[in-house]
Amino acid sequence: MAITASMVKELRESTGAGMMECKKALNETNGNMEEAVEYLRKHGMAKAEKKANRIAAEGLCRVASASDKVAAVVEVNSETDFVAKNATFQEFVDAVAVQAVNSSAADMDAFMAEAWNEDPSMTVSDKLVSEIAVIGEKLSIRRFKKLEAAHGCVVSYVHGGGRIAVLVEADTDVVNDEVKEALNNVCMQIAAMNPKFLSDADVDQDYLAHETEIIKDQINNDPKEASKPDKVKEGMVKGRINKQLKEVCLLDQVYVKAADGKQNVAQYIAEVSKSVGATVSLKKFVRFETGEGMEKKVENFAAEVASQIH
Repeated sequence: MAITASMVKELRESTGAGMMECKKALNETNGNMEEAVEYLRKHGMAKAEKKANRIAAEGLCRVASASDKVAAVVEVNSETDFVAKNATFQEFVDAVAVQAVNSSAADMDAFMAEAWNEDPSMTVSDKLVSEIAVIGEKLSIRRFKKLEAAHGCVVSYVHGGGRIAVLVEADTDVVNDEVKEALNNVCMQIAAMNPKFLSDADVDQDYLAHETEIIKDQINNDPKEASKPDKVKEGMVKGRINKQLKEVCLLDQVYVKAADGKQNVAQYIAEVSKSVGATVSLKKFVRFETGEGMEKKVENFAAEVASQIH
């Protein structure tokens, strides 16, 4: 029987399950709506989707490495910090990181549709649904990123037990303990200082335009500065932008371990290059912070208990 979009829509509305799960259920049951509902219930998909309106902003970030040249970072969210500390959940997040480092997926949809490494009979999405059924809380594989060094290495760092995870890719002819230690220090810099860009050459023009507009408004809204000549104000804008870029560009940031308190990250890497006798060049970095940019759920246990009683 041909499965139509309206059938998928009907099943999705009646069960709350995801579109792809509904389509699969209908295919498995030859379009029988009642059997498709049972299929979703038996596979835990309907139960899992009932939790979809909850906020999953806790969780963990984890990394996995395939070699010195390949590593991946993932963020998997849970509803509560309690579950994030659960051994079963932590093992699942570690497995997702391993899945990511072996993945060829270009985006989350492709990643979720991949065969699960530990059991190819199910997809990553199926495994997630299974974990939700076991743990009893909404879980979400939010994002992943994989870095592969064509010439050099990739170093990773996890901070706060999984609150922040960082990858750094470097181009270098020498990959030894000294280089890896230096890159680990750079990872810690990124974790602590949260740069937005590698260098000023990588600054997004939309970001630059937005920040420039804000600084202009700040000047025009300050009675003392607004009355200054346009040429002076242009210089003020440029100066403040340059100062801000030194804070958001990794290579321009003051290195947190600098003995003199002045050395920037670029100078630190140049120092390391001189020490190992090879040019070490930072190429890319990835920083994931758990729940970053997500709404946090405000717990109200009294209200939750009351809602369950009535």
